[in-house]
Amino acid sequence: MSLHDQLREIALTEFASAGYAATSLQRIADLAGTSKASVLYHYASKEQLLADAMAPALDELTAIVSGIGDVAADRAQRIAFLERFVDALLAHREVVHLIVNQSATQQDVPAFARAQALMRELSEAFELAAGSTLEKLRYGIALAGAAYTLAASDLLGLDSPPVDEIRPALNTVLRELLAPESED
Repeated sequence: MSLHDQLREIALTEFASAGYAATSLQRIADLAGTSKASVLYHYASKEQLLADAMAPALDELTAIVSGIGDVAADRAQRIAFLERFVDALLAHREVVHLIVNQSATQQDVPAFARAQALMRELSEAFELAAGSTLEKLRYGIALAGAAYTLAASDLLGLDSPPVDEIRPALNTVLRELLAPESED
């Protein structure tokens, strides 16, 4: 693994565990066994390092949101969306943790602003899809609840089950809430 990639991974882990504001470039350099100057050679700023570390997750979620389709009318499309959403959440748990726990206090940081814009876009897509207040609440609680549950998995005792156990359970819960079989 290149130093560039190693710095990104270390930074993401440290941002998620210690917090973005509390993590210094010097701390990341120390954990990588390199100098702060070396970190700055690869990344011009902590903001750039955060943006690069979060980019794969945000890019994947952007693609998922842009491909939502008509989830209100088509149960199969809704299930496909939910499965892609769950897979993205599971693949990018540290970024989910950052977004859930830090985006409200880091709105001036471009990567967090991008994440918040993406959440608004997702919310708007489902607001259009869900007609009643009950349906809007159901979508919001289900999708945000899934993200929160993974972000707080250690607090909820879900940090040890393997992904191949969590994935089907999470998909089942979301299907029950947003794509019940009675719609067929």
